[in-house]
Amino acid sequence: MNNDATSTSKSRLWGLPGLRKFAPPTDVTADGNDQGGGAEIVPWSLPGTPLRTNAGAARRGQYGPALDGAPTTTRQAEILNTALIGPPTGTRGVVNGRDMLSRTPISHDPVTAYNSEPREVSSPNVIVMGDVGAGKSSHTKCNYVVRPLLLKGRRAVVFDKKDQNGEGEYSNVVRHYGFEPIRFTVDGTGTTLNLLDPMIARGTGIQGQARLLNIVTRLARGDQPLDGWEEEALRAALRATVERTQGRAPVLADVLPNLGNITDDPEYQALSPTARDDLHKAGLSVKWTLNGLLDEYTGLLDGETSKSVDLSGKLTSFDLSQLPDDGPAVPVVMAIGNMWMLGRLRHERDSATTVVYEEGWHMIGGPGAQLIKSNQKLSRGLGISNVFVMHKGTDIPTDSPGMAIIQEAQTVVVYRQSRPDDALWCQQTFGLAPETARTIENLADGHYIFKYGSHPETHVQHIRSTWERELTNTDEGLAAGTAD
Repeated sequence: MNNDATSTSKSRLWGLPGLRKFAPPTDVTADGNDQGGGAEIVPWSLPGTPLRTNAGAARRGQYGPALDGAPTTTRQAEILNTALIGPPTGTRGVVNGRDMLSRTPISHDPVTAYNSEPREVSSPNVIVMGDVGAGKSSHTKCNYVVRPLLLKGRRAVVFDKKDQNGEGEYSNVVRHYGFEPIRFTVDGTGTTLNLLDPMIARGTGIQGQARLLNIVTRLARGDQPLDGWEEEALRAALRATVERTQGRAPVLADVLPNLGNITDDPEYQALSPTARDDLHKAGLSVKWTLNGLLDEYTGLLDGETSKSVDLSGKLTSFDLSQLPDDGPAVPVVMAIGNMWMLGRLRHERDSATTVVYEEGWHMIGGPGAQLIKSNQKLSRGLGISNVFVMHKGTDIPTDSPGMAIIQEAQTVVVYRQSRPDDALWCQQTFGLAPETARTIENLADGHYIFKYGSHPETHVQHIRSTWERELTNTDEGLAAGTAD
C-alpha cells in the first residue's frame, strides 16, 4: 500500500465517530481543529505527557487520564522535593541499612566520622538501645564488628555476654580470624584476670590501679561507696604492696595482708592513736570485702593474668557468657579488662579499636562508669570507639557518670522501646523530634532510629546479607556461611 492509501485510511478512521477514539493523535491547527491528514504525533517522542488533541474528545473521556487525581497536602507533597529526601548520609564508612524515606543506603562508621575533615562527630562513642529481640545485637555484630573489620587498620574487642550453646555468641567469629575467645568462668577452669597487672599501670599508672581497686571493692559491696578512711587505707595498702613485690607482678592476694597494717608506714606515725585505730579498722573492712570476693570467684581474680589474654588478633572476645548475671563478676571483669586494654593499646597505636560492651549497663549503670568517664580523653587518644549495647536508659540516675557518657555519645541507634516511658526517655535524652517517641514504640523488628552528630534522626531498616543472617541468628553461623 502506498503512502496516499495509508493517509486515506487514517483519515477515514478519524472520521468515524465509533472508531475515532482508537485513532492516533494528529497535528492540531491554531484554531484547535484536527487535521486528519497531518503527520502523526508520537507520544513517546515528545517531552512530558502527550496533550489532548481535541477539547470535545477530552470531555467525552478520549485520551483522558484513567483515574481522577487524589487530593493531597503540602506535607505529603514534600516527597516530590528531592532536596528534602536526599540521602541522609554520605558514602564514607560502612553501609548500615536503608533509609525508609528516601530508600537510599545509610553509610556510617563512628571512627571514620570522627577522623573526617571536618569532623562529623565530636565523639566516636556509640549507644545502641532496644527491647529484647528487636535487632540490636544483630545490628551491633554487623555494623560495628564484622563490616568495619574489612577496613584498613581496624580491630575490635568485644565483652561478649550472650550465651549460645555454652559459649559467647562471638566465639565462632573470633575463630574465623584464627584466635580463641578469652573464656571466663567461676569454677576455676577459665581465664584469670589480675586487677594489679603491670599492663594496667602502663596505661593509667598506680592512680589507675587505685581507682580500679576502689571500684572493684564497691562492686563487691553491691555498689556501696567506700568512705574516706577506707579509700586511704586501700591506697596505703596498694603502695606497700607495690614496694614489697619488686621483681614480680603483684596480685590481689598480696594486697590483703597490707590492709589495716599501718604500723610500718611512717606517714601515719604522727596520727593520734584514735585516728590510727580508725584507719586500721577501715583497712580491715576493705580486707574482709576483698577476701569474700576471692573466695567466691576462685581462679577468676586470684592470680597473674593468663597468657591467653591477648589483643594481637583483629577480633578479641572476652567471653563472659558463663559468669552469673547477678553479683559483681561481670562488671568486675569488664572493668579490669577495660583498664588492661588501655595499657596494652597505649603501646600499640597501629590500629583504631572498636570496643563493644554487650549488656553495657554493667559499665554505664554502675560504678564502672567512673572508669570510662575518667579515661575518656585517653581512650580518644588511643583511637578507641566504645559501643554500649543495652535495653533501656530509664534506670540510669540523671546525675550519674553513666548519664554523662550517654549524652557524650555522638552516634545513637534506638530500636523498639515498647514502653512509652522508655521511648520518651530516648526522645528527650537524644534530642529527637517529639513525634519520634511514638515511632520508637512501634518500630518493627530490624528497624531503628539513627542519629549522628548534629544531623536529624532517620528511620532506618537494617539490611543483612544471607551470610550475615546466618551469622547473627545461629551460633554456627560462620561455619554455615563459609561452607562453600
